[in-house]
Amino acid sequence: MRVLVVTAVAAEGAAGGRGLLGCGARSSRPLPGGHTVTSHLLTGLRPAPAADRADGAQGGPVSAPVADLRRPDASARDGRAGGEPAASPAARTAGDASVPGGHRASDPAADSVPGTPAAESSAGIGGGFAPHAPVGTLVLSDAIVAADLGADTPDGYLPVEQLGFGRSVHVPPPALTTRLAAALRTAGNRCLVAPVLTVSTVTGTADRAAELAARHPRAGAEAMEGFGVAEAAAAHGVPVVELRAVSNPVGPRDRAAWRIPEALDALRAAFEPLSTTVFVED
Repeated sequence: MRVLVVTAVAAEGAAGGRGLLGCGARSSRPLPGGHTVTSHLLTGLRPAPAADRADGAQGGPVSAPVADLRRPDASARDGRAGGEPAASPAARTAGDASVPGGHRASDPAADSVPGTPAAESSAGIGGGFAPHAPVGTLVLSDAIVAADLGADTPDGYLPVEQLGFGRSVHVPPPALTTRLAAALRTAGNRCLVAPVLTVSTVTGTADRAAELAARHPRAGAEAMEGFGVAEAAAAHGVPVVELRAVSNPVGPRDRAAWRIPEALDALRAAFEPLSTTVFVED
């Protein structure tokens, strides 16, 4: 499977990259706007512990906002190339992902031609809705919702659909969500399958949190990028899913309550089982 994984900031990409196991060849290429996409070719095998490796090599971090993950083909399995898992049109499925540094043009991953991924994922950290998504929870979307794409009226909020145009919801394929959730939970991760809300202004008050929770009672997390990634995926006919590691409660803005390192570590931990299961499966 070739998966495209899209992150908003370098720290999220780096966390995901550290979680990719069985990664062989990597290559990077520039994107418009000064961003980079890094391809990781996944072998589907867990690497030997560092102490057991002759070269002591460690996997490098992903630093760009787009990661292309691709599963090796038969020739790659024979030793021609290796790499990291894929996750969506922003990061190719099963074996490609973005990382800092370049590769010689002769590298197998560098020679690969970009193609359409089998799936796309918006991944990163975000706010969690209490009480069901505490800090450290992985929220996997069963809906990606543009929660403030609409209009305020004297009678309340109207989503864009009720205005007669556009859409505000993308629904990931249930089979894909089920496979991802099973892999995450089998590895011991706390995983909640629920809607992930996309907002243009991050929630910073209890009233706003209550309003969103009332409109979307099953919502698990809030972030800012997922719906945009989903729109891009839909434009190319690619399935999409969103994965968020919770760093703080949705509600009053309290920087002291942010647990960004813990959330990034949860994101890293999510990519470990995915890189040896779903990302390398057909």
